[in-house]
Amino acid sequence: MSSSDTPPRQRRSTADAQDGGVWSGATRAVLFAAAASVGRGFAGRRRELLSLRADIERAGLDTLAGRKAARSRVLLIAGRPGWGRTALAEELARRLADDYPDGVLSARLTTSAGDHVPTERTARELLGRLGVSAPPGADEDDLSEALREALDGKRVLLLLDDVAGAEQVDALLPDEPDCLVVAVSRGPLTGVPGVRPCTVGGLDVSAAVGLLAQYTGPTRITCDPVAAQSLVEECAGQPAALVLVGGWLAARPQASVADALARLRELPPDDGDLDHGARPLIRAFRLAYAALPSAAARMLRLLVLAPCGSADAQIASALAGCSVADGEAALEGFAAYGMLRPRGTGRYLVPGCLDPLLRERLAAEERPAEVELARARMLERAVRQLHACRLAAEPAGSPGRKKLAGMPKPLRFSSSAEAADWLEERLPTLIEAARLAVETGQLDTLARRLVAALTHALTAHRGFEGAAVELYGLHQLVLDVARRRDLPVERAAALLNLGDLDGGAGRVDKALARYKSALEAARASGDPYTTGRALESIGGTYQALEDWHRAADWYGRALELRLSRRDTPAAARLYARLGTVHGYAGRWGEALRDWRAAAAACRRADDRPGYARALSGTADAQERSGRPREALRSWAETAAAARTCGDTGLHAELARHAADAMDRLGGDPSVARSLRRTARRIEASEAEDTGPTPQSGD
Repeated sequence: MSSSDTPPRQRRSTADAQDGGVWSGATRAVLFAAAASVGRGFAGRRRELLSLRADIERAGLDTLAGRKAARSRVLLIAGRPGWGRTALAEELARRLADDYPDGVLSARLTTSAGDHVPTERTARELLGRLGVSAPPGADEDDLSEALREALDGKRVLLLLDDVAGAEQVDALLPDEPDCLVVAVSRGPLTGVPGVRPCTVGGLDVSAAVGLLAQYTGPTRITCDPVAAQSLVEECAGQPAALVLVGGWLAARPQASVADALARLRELPPDDGDLDHGARPLIRAFRLAYAALPSAAARMLRLLVLAPCGSADAQIASALAGCSVADGEAALEGFAAYGMLRPRGTGRYLVPGCLDPLLRERLAAEERPAEVELARARMLERAVRQLHACRLAAEPAGSPGRKKLAGMPKPLRFSSSAEAADWLEERLPTLIEAARLAVETGQLDTLARRLVAALTHALTAHRGFEGAAVELYGLHQLVLDVARRRDLPVERAAALLNLGDLDGGAGRVDKALARYKSALEAARASGDPYTTGRALESIGGTYQALEDWHRAADWYGRALELRLSRRDTPAAARLYARLGTVHGYAGRWGEALRDWRAAAAACRRADDRPGYARALSGTADAQERSGRPREALRSWAETAAAARTCGDTGLHAELARHAADAMDRLGGDPSVARSLRRTARRIEASEAEDTGPTPQSGD
């Protein structure tokens, strides 16, 4: 038996001593040999494909009754993981793609770890692929309805993989008969009407031998066709088992099919209480896993820690504590072994049928502390990648871009566009990593850093509004950690952020409740900044509700706190808000007092744009309260302040307002004309500067 065929437990100490945790040349040779094997494609299933196509055309009860179908047809592919059910669904979708010109959408409804994916998450992802945005924080019913509306009048094929129950399908089922749903599940979906399962079993001998030949090449099959057929029988025609055995052979060009059959039969039948259908896969997995070098086997079992079971070279290297190049080589080799599924350039997925087997190996061969350390390395790497992603959004030549240039090469991005593409491609995985980190509760500090880094990167590349949907979920994660760890400041901040997003989505009552809870947490922590922000947010919510009295009351409380802290810029802002709500309430005397105080505070804070706005508010309040001469003087002061405020848009706006006021109040017509000319000149200049900007990598 070669060293590469030695069971992992026997090889562990010697291999680790030889390469010290760094990949050896022998390891690389094995992995690259596997990666160099021939390309693979879909095998067999002709009968199942014909049956599924016939089901599409089959008349349903509505058609027989002379009615148009109320909802889309559902095709069900039933079978256990490892028997090729997903591959069959993907092949069917590929062949039907031309019949559904509005696209093929796919979603996985159960994670590789066996957890159900919330319907609202799936619906939102599908809406995003359709180019439809839903408000942040929308619930399952709203998102399901939005998805149905988005699919109305379209011809879309919806592939739902790993369906756990009929309720998952029903929540996503389009009310559009021209759409088609292909569901993949373990068994029948009782509750979805008119569905006949297409149950997948083992491949027929010819297709199974053909699948083996894709890995071994035709020569070894031709040399011993009897052994090939016996190997198929030993694997019960199960595609996942055949792929693993085929990968074992692909990595060993000198081995015969008979060698693989003998090795498989030598394995002890230690299957316990497992049912007969699971045994072929388990035996094939043992054969392939035992043949891996120890470092490769360790990386493979650690990959089940990857969020969504999705890994790239960065994740693999972080989990195993090796270089990115070694991680990339390993992933290529695992894919060639049939242990991972390629999912785009450089990305791979742990098959659902192998996940429980790898988790069993992880529990048996890794100490809990080592597992936690590997998870921490993965999260730390994600934080660093997100930090680099945020820095890449800054302008060329900025301090942030200089920091980016000093980071290790595997973490750097060459342009803002490259960083944005990376973020969008990895976003589901990054969000799942944050969610899992929070749920486990053992790495809260890293979890909070990851959420913060993801929040900053999203905001940098999308802006606050563009990132609102994802930010809502991230702030909810922060709130979960803050509640569990009893962190009142973080709890208040998360509640304030969620309140802002609820308010922006029109859920004003919910926003108000968030702000009041945030105020309680902020007061409990004794943090004046968060307390002031909560008070001001409550005032803003009452202003949105046009409850001017309560708005003024809460703004007044916030102002008292800011004044006690000598926070002049915040005090100026609050005086202006008070002036606004007093004006809405028709209390122009109080509004005038507040606008004057705002102007004075802005002058002390050297806030020139704020000073110009406060003067315009003062002038408006004077005019409304019957003081035309004072109003004219204030409008003149406003025009003068606007000229030096440094904001051309504000300058044009206030110049036009001042000109209109002079016309109303009997001011100098020539001054009014001059102000209008100024406004027109600024607007014309801005229009010339506005236009398509040249595309740049930065």
